[in-house]
Amino acid sequence: MKKIHFEVHTDGFYGDYWKCKTDSDCAMIAMIGDDSQDYLACTSVKWLHKLGLNVMTMSPAKKDYGHHNYPLERIENAIRWLKVHGNKKVGIVGASTTGTLALTAASYFEDITLTIGLTPSDFIWQGFMQGKKDGCKEWPIEGESLFSYREKPLPYMPFCYKHPQYWHVIEQETKRTGDMINSRKLFDDSEAVHPILEEEKIKIEKIHGKLLLIGAEDDVLWDAAKYIRRMEEREHICKLEAVVYKYGTHFVFPESMLKMMLPIGSASFVKFAFQSARKHPKECLETRIDIDVRIRNAIEEWKKGEVGYGG
Repeated sequence: MKKIHFEVHTDGFYGDYWKCKTDSDCAMIAMIGDDSQDYLACTSVKWLHKLGLNVMTMSPAKKDYGHHNYPLERIENAIRWLKVHGNKKVGIVGASTTGTLALTAASYFEDITLTIGLTPSDFIWQGFMQGKKDGCKEWPIEGESLFSYREKPLPYMPFCYKHPQYWHVIEQETKRTGDMINSRKLFDDSEAVHPILEEEKIKIEKIHGKLLLIGAEDDVLWDAAKYIRRMEEREHICKLEAVVYKYGTHFVFPESMLKMMLPIGSASFVKFAFQSARKHPKECLETRIDIDVRIRNAIEEWKKGEVGYGG
């Protein structure tokens, strides 16, 4: 696949543009994977191309696996480039932390008229970094938010655990449950100590067009189901579709996309990753199949201009 690469110092954002082979005036900003050119990002491009979309993959930086004070201006710059280069409609999709980023960006930039958040939170939390530090694979960064705008960190929920206890809590919960990773206690305990303030919440009421929120009750990274339900309760002008499944884990990807990512053994990988998927494989599969249909339908409606702005 041919692409145009962008760097922060020359273009104002880090990412790659992948034009669809069929003519399209609709583009999706896709933040799937840890790098705009990694395997997951390229797979999402192939999947979205099949739906007739141009794709801009984005990530914080090359092989930067943390999220801290990510400037929303980078997405603003990417939107501007997409509009100048023939894209009349711009959507955004993110999963996990980037699901939260997708919602936050959409609440700032009204040119985004389709927002898909997979396992997002309804608030912004403290920034973090990944790598190796004092035997830890992840740690919070003091004084930094997940995102910033105009050089100011956005208000955020601070984690109640500092380094290195932050990682030790995740490590202990992961070992206890048998999941690939389990950080739910980190988020639950932090919110108990610091109830989410209004300024830390994502302003769903400022999102335009279509908003699709997807999560599962058995998510062990954080309580995505609770977060999505809280977002449903907020005032909104967008056409909001919120779906919470009983089973689906943190990997609420469309089934056909997951099969592209892992042509052999996709279901086995999910079972390996999360205990709930081992106990409820049939239900998790049914969830991914339903998600596949919902996302395809949302994109098709958006492309055809059938999405309204009613709350």
